[in-house]
Amino acid sequence: MAEQAAAAIAVPDIDLRTELFVDGAFRPAASGRTFDRVSPRDGRVIAAVAEADAEDVDRAVAAARAAFEDGRWRDLHPRERRAVLRRLSELIDAHAEELALTESLDMGKPVSDARAVDLRVTVQTFDFFAEAVDKTYDQVAPTGPRTLATITREPLGVVAAIVPWNFPLMLAAWKVAPALATGNSVVLKPAEQSPLTALRLAELAAEAGVPPGVLNVVPGFGPTAGAALGRHPDVDAVTFTGSGEVGRMFMHYAAESNLKQVSLELGGKSPQVVLADAPDTATVAEAVAGGIFFNQGEVCSAGSRLLVHHSRKDELVDAVVRASEALRPGDPLDPSTTLGALVERVHLERVLGHLDAARADGADILTGGNRALEETGGFYVEPTVIDGVAPDMRIAQEEVFGPVLAVLPFDDEEEAVALANGTPYGLAASVWTRDLSKAHLMSRAIRAGTVWVNCFDASDITVPFGGYAQSGFGRDKSLHALDKYTQLKTTWIQLY
Repeated sequence: MAEQAAAAIAVPDIDLRTELFVDGAFRPAASGRTFDRVSPRDGRVIAAVAEADAEDVDRAVAAARAAFEDGRWRDLHPRERRAVLRRLSELIDAHAEELALTESLDMGKPVSDARAVDLRVTVQTFDFFAEAVDKTYDQVAPTGPRTLATITREPLGVVAAIVPWNFPLMLAAWKVAPALATGNSVVLKPAEQSPLTALRLAELAAEAGVPPGVLNVVPGFGPTAGAALGRHPDVDAVTFTGSGEVGRMFMHYAAESNLKQVSLELGGKSPQVVLADAPDTATVAEAVAGGIFFNQGEVCSAGSRLLVHHSRKDELVDAVVRASEALRPGDPLDPSTTLGALVERVHLERVLGHLDAARADGADILTGGNRALEETGGFYVEPTVIDGVAPDMRIAQEEVFGPVLAVLPFDDEEEAVALANGTPYGLAASVWTRDLSKAHLMSRAIRAGTVWVNCFDASDITVPFGGYAQSGFGRDKSLHALDKYTQLKTTWIQLY
């Protein structure tokens, strides 16, 4: 696709919600402050969003606590909670086009991806956890005949969900849906770079029947709203997806305050390991390119390292370069665009800084490596493939979070495993081989929360997602996600 000017596509007429959502209503920030939301497609301001700070967080947490304590949501019959969450799923589906356009305007992803991935998964997530509400059973322990011991799940109370900007609505759903399904109240803080769909989600939740105070949304900045949530003594749990630096802060906040439960998903440097007996080059190249260039590489599990056997390297890298050169950055609102804009100028400069560091370290940029469409005012980067990468280079160790692929060859499977495990992260990986035994052995040897075999980024709401090592702990998706939002109570009854 040829490069195109981002200004060529008209901005749709969408009623953007921009105030805080607290205790069932939209409200301005207590300070009256707002912050400009700049669209990455062209650098223009599209909204002035209310800026929450500590006072607003106090109000939101108080509303959530009151809602939890009086049982307006927690004590509903499970069938009633299920019905409300099902209605919310249906409303999201009914407003999918509006939400996809908002997501594309707000954070720069292609609108076609927002429709096909973000909205589809968001609907599935609320649908899945709605159905789980009245199908999750407690346990009776095997005790003697004169005792009865039950093990029951109970909601934690007030959950603070802090979500990133790369999949704003979908990742909010991964946290909000299981938290609500288990009877908690939620204070959601979207990233300041992409707050708009979270606010619309709250409005749809109220329309679906979620009572006031049960879901609150406080857009704002990390050092103010985020830190206030992390330190708040009346927040029972924090679930966070984002950078390792900020994840460490939430661990500190919990220690400094009330030892609240913390779960973290902190990104990765995921390898695609291509063995000598991998499937045909065209199939692998397509998956490798999709694994790093989807969503502009702004994916925590992006396959940012291509580990390839020497015997397959030249042919495969040539195919990946051809695939990358067929991708041109374009206007996110154009349905034909497959590579959109990076989320903001600061992140654009960070990605370009990684490319400068790779050059300085002696790596060879085979294709891409530059800013694109600068004349539009938007924040675009060419899809980039880098060869001549040593395992200790910054480009092989640090998360770029952009459309940048580092190529590292290997001689044997032992070296491949060492390279795959040779970063601080452990979120995801893939293994390409026709040998089932090798697939099993490599999957076990690679330390990652998800290992794909002969595919990349295949998933479903029924399987868990999370990482090892510095990729964090705790799992989103699947019934295992319920563990983050409940605590176990043992009740021991002596029978007479």
